[in-house]
Amino acid sequence: MGKEEAHNNWIKFMGTAGARFVVAKQLRSSGGLWLSLQGVNLYMDPGPGALVRCLASKPKLDPTKLEGIILSHKHLDHSGDINVMIEAMTEGGYRQRGVLFAPEDALEDDPVVFQYVRNYLERIEVLKENARYSVGNLKFSTARRHIHSVETYGFNFHLPRVTISYITDTKFYPELLSQYPGELLLLNVVLLVDNPERQIDHLSLDDVRRMLPKIKAKAVVLTHFGMRMLQAKPWEVAERLSEETGIKVIAARDGMTLEMDALRLAPF
Repeated sequence: MGKEEAHNNWIKFMGTAGARFVVAKQLRSSGGLWLSLQGVNLYMDPGPGALVRCLASKPKLDPTKLEGIILSHKHLDHSGDINVMIEAMTEGGYRQRGVLFAPEDALEDDPVVFQYVRNYLERIEVLKENARYSVGNLKFSTARRHIHSVETYGFNFHLPRVTISYITDTKFYPELLSQYPGELLLLNVVLLVDNPERQIDHLSLDDVRRMLPKIKAKAVVLTHFGMRMLQAKPWEVAERLSEETGIKVIAARDGMTLEMDALRLAPF
């Protein structure tokens, strides 16, 4: 096994809340994701409570160990703690370090990242569709811009033997199936059922049922739940989907750590 393949790769779900009411009531936490892949620590979508969740984690997660922060889009449930996490990563700005990856409209049009914290970072990289990025040993790419009310991107993280795909907030469109080819697929599922009258740009459980028979993933993790998804008991929903499709479907829980080698997607 080569040196780059020896890393302990894992993802911790710091929060699994989606939609404004679940976030506002904190029925689930809204802290986003901590990614530890290829020896690189990244924080994805630091929503409200991200810093508190890091410091309350067992074992505690130290923001000064982060190499970067990724913002899929600027909605508050994804970006509420972006500025405090930049400050924490850079030790209050006394240690210039880290990379911020964010869409242009999160920086320029009604920005969510304060100007003063931008100087604390080593660099800022603006996300574009179908583009490639890297941090240390970790390489990742965006797919097509999502159908959402602000500029939004999902990601494919390219490890030596496996790809991890993350479909963040979006309305369903057919290209989703080909743009996210990961053996592990993380899916934001806010809605329980489609509601054509309201035209909400989020995936529903109905969308997931249509997608699962057509994807290549060996394991799928559902997260970012809205109120009706929570009421439907996501763990029971995931169990039924696994039985229906033969694909391993997991409902994320606040604080859940997903060890890549434990999923047996490929030898690490």
